[in-house]
Amino acid sequence: MRELLTKYKLVIRFIITFLVVYGVLTVSYYLYLNLSDGSKYYPDFMTNLVARQTNSLLNSIGYEAKVIPHPNEASMKVIINGKFVARVIEGCNAVSIIILFLSFIVAFAGKLKTTFLYCFAGSIIIYAFNLIRIAILSAGLYHYPWRKEVLHNVIFPMLIYGTVFLLWMVWVNRFSKNIKANA
Repeated sequence: MRELLTKYKLVIRFIITFLVVYGVLTVSYYLYLNLSDGSKYYPDFMTNLVARQTNSLLNSIGYEAKVIPHPNEASMKVIINGKFVARVIEGCNAVSIIILFLSFIVAFAGKLKTTFLYCFAGSIIIYAFNLIRIAILSAGLYHYPWRKEVLHNVIFPMLIYGTVFLLWMVWVNRFSKNIKANA
């Protein structure tokens, strides 16, 4: 047993570090969601921010868009040219995806400064890509509402998770000290 633990020490350390970081960040986010009262920023600050920034992005590319609180659920309605096309819910704000990204990067940590900068830059890339994703998805739903399932459930998740995967691969191959130590 000891021989197996020694042989797979890096794998075990990766899994434990990943799970601890993921657990701490997820619990922290869950507490944040439960402590935000939604009175100033409905339904919560991050979801509201993403909805408002998506609205600005849609308006900047020529759509007459507006975002309003949904009266029956914790979400923001995206309206393009008077037509309700989508809703932005808590799961749309990319926080959960960023938590997953950060957990992997920390579990495969490189130098402290490099790890911190990559976490920061990667989070910004994911957040910005997510805004663009929601804006394009909203425009797509405006023009092609019959393609809702394939756009929302296949193409756009594939793009956002594909971006995270590419960021992980760049990290592992360029910056992670764990890979360099085993090479």
